[in-house]
Amino acid sequence: MRSEETWNTTGLSASGQNGLLAGKVAIITGASRGIGATAARAFAEAGATVVLAARDEQALAVVAEGIRAAGGQALVAPTDVGDAVAVERLVQRTLDTYGRLDTAFNNAAAGHRPVQLADVPVEEFDRAVRGTLRGVFLSMKFEIPAMLASGGGAIVNMSSTAGVSGVPGIAGYVASKHGVLGLTKSAALDYATRNIRVNAVAPGPILTDRIRALSDERREPIVHAVPMRRIGLPEEVAATVVWLCSDLASFITGAIIPIDGGRLAGGA
Repeated sequence: MRSEETWNTTGLSASGQNGLLAGKVAIITGASRGIGATAARAFAEAGATVVLAARDEQALAVVAEGIRAAGGQALVAPTDVGDAVAVERLVQRTLDTYGRLDTAFNNAAAGHRPVQLADVPVEEFDRAVRGTLRGVFLSMKFEIPAMLASGGGAIVNMSSTAGVSGVPGIAGYVASKHGVLGLTKSAALDYATRNIRVNAVAPGPILTDRIRALSDERREPIVHAVPMRRIGLPEEVAATVVWLCSDLASFITGAIIPIDGGRLAGGA
């Protein structure tokens, strides 16, 4: 059994996806860390000019610096995706700077501390919905007109396996991620004849900072809940998103792509 720590990711670097997004302008929300930061680097390596959005400007600057050092183009655009004015400003700044918008990865999300539903404070539930479901809605609301003006585009929204099946203790997160799938399908149908594709990814456990910080003992049950017996990598999510945004996926819209090592297939 190979662990996520030793898994060979050579084929996942964008060296295998060079040119897939050449000449494209992409917005990536939640780009300051984790999957979003990894995706930002993958988009840039695939040839896209990337606009990095999140609330943490300093963290965004670090990601952008790394992209530029590798020869890519990146613009830092601090944004609260739950704020309609801020998201509209993000898209307008993209258009003012680059003149077009071709693709977007709406990755930003918010959750709440694990607690049973009746004990969830209303404000925590509202915060989860605002940062995830409302954030994806607002992102698409302003991205889609910009893409239509550019002749079309591709959007990938971040959901989760928790957007497909229930998970105890995180009702706000689960409800929001389910909602993202509904938004994705509706938008895909609304714009299917107008050259805009809208898809979603549904990752299972991914080796971001939260899981990486766990002890081996606490990680073991997570690994054993995955049929492939390992935790996924941010690079694996990023590679899938780049592909979905590329012309190689030109006949795919309204799809939900699991990136979960087989969890949603029905058992470990």
